[in-house]
Amino acid sequence: MKQKHFAALVLAVTGFFGAWATGVAHAGDQPWVNPTIKEAGKIVALPDAGLQPDRMTDYKVVFNIPHNGPADKILPGLERVARTVNLFTSAGVPLSHLHFVAVVHGGATPAILTDEHYKDKFGIANPNTALIAELDRAGVKVVVCGQALAHNDFPQSWVNPKVEVTLAALVDVVVLQKQGYVLVPL
Repeated sequence: MKQKHFAALVLAVTGFFGAWATGVAHAGDQPWVNPTIKEAGKIVALPDAGLQPDRMTDYKVVFNIPHNGPADKILPGLERVARTVNLFTSAGVPLSHLHFVAVVHGGATPAILTDEHYKDKFGIANPNTALIAELDRAGVKVVVCGQALAHNDFPQSWVNPKVEVTLAALVDVVVLQKQGYVLVPL
């Protein structure tokens, strides 16, 4: 009798992993797409995957972006914001339901400089400029910590005009969470 139960268990487990592997292989066959933010944040659209966002819900999210990346690449934190927009819109959530704020500070601060000032500092145009413009068009608010600007000796006039200067990232995150935003630390 025990062998019969064991055999049934083996068949069930094998069937589960076989179905799982088929699903993974199927997901891996899907093309990478950028449904909304074209500059960055590629995703694989998976309309039949579990735990899809509700298309009628408003999503309030604050992204905490303190880390830098290579000077010649898009800031990884901004890339993640773009990916999040693309994931939600690929699942059918309209941009009007996405209330996203990207709080840039710390080592990430140079990413919000104008091309002219980024070029003065790094010798190249800012690779984040087009992405910041595209995020702005999608309704994502990109802000920079005024304290981080001061710490880096960056005048406010050096900030990309699509980026808002705020009092401090520490304040931004607290105020936005108090307003019901979900924190995504990056």
